[in-house]
Amino acid sequence: MAVTAAQVKELRDKTGAGMLDCKNALAESDGDMEKAIDWLREKGIAKSIKKASRIAAEGLSKVAIDGNKACVVEINSETDFVAKNEQFLKLLDDATNKILTAAPANVEEALALPLDNGTLNDAFINATATIGEKIVLRRFEILNKNDDEIFGDYSHMGGAKTAIVVMKGGNPELAHYMAMQVASMSPTYVSAADMPADVVEHERKVQTEIVKNDEKFAGKPENVINGAIEGKVSKALKEMCLVDQEYFMDTAKKVSAVLKENNAEVTAFVRYAVGEGIEKREENFAEEVAKQMNA
Repeated sequence: MAVTAAQVKELRDKTGAGMLDCKNALAESDGDMEKAIDWLREKGIAKSIKKASRIAAEGLSKVAIDGNKACVVEINSETDFVAKNEQFLKLLDDATNKILTAAPANVEEALALPLDNGTLNDAFINATATIGEKIVLRRFEILNKNDDEIFGDYSHMGGAKTAIVVMKGGNPELAHYMAMQVASMSPTYVSAADMPADVVEHERKVQTEIVKNDEKFAGKPENVINGAIEGKVSKALKEMCLVDQEYFMDTAKKVSAVLKENNAEVTAFVRYAVGEGIEKREENFAEEVAKQMNA
């Protein structure tokens, strides 16, 4: 029977196998999806299926720069041990360089990018099957700068945290320090001017509830309570903004003052902390050992 593109896509989504392999599996199975999955498993192509539900919250991130373009990529694994594997490190390099060159719009487009042997997605499937852990391209971001701007980048613990900034003025050393500031102090915005109104309003609601539930404000005049709320909101918002943070190299100064002293301005930044936002699985070690012994 004829195999449709929709069937190939469905099988690929279920197994992570390559397009051609999915097409062949469906052809060999007369279009039966379950038989096609079994066919892929039997061939070893879909060895990674049983790993699809595992949580990959470890791994590494990497920055790559080429002229006026840069990118930050995060690849996840299940354990930090695997992140030291040579195949994993090569995959991180290959993926980062390919994404930097091709500048895809999203992860799906990135995984479809061609490599010497298949696609980037095929490389991830092979890595998962060979290494024995779920390996995924989680996210990436591409930054562009103008000729009068410079990049500054920083990688902590080999890529557990990475940051890159775009800076106008200043010098490469300061740009590097600004990337270190971003990596260590986790700002969300460059300045309050970049902060959406809904973020400010959300923070005001949170701080209002905090003050209302604080016994020391019970019975206080309304103006005192409102002042406390605004003070807490201001402090929280400043911590989100790079320029309002204390400079990690000299905590007596704000980042804004350091930038001004050097006639510099940070116009953009990206910060990745590997696994951030992923709910990590808590495992009982004894149970895990027992599972391995009985496997």
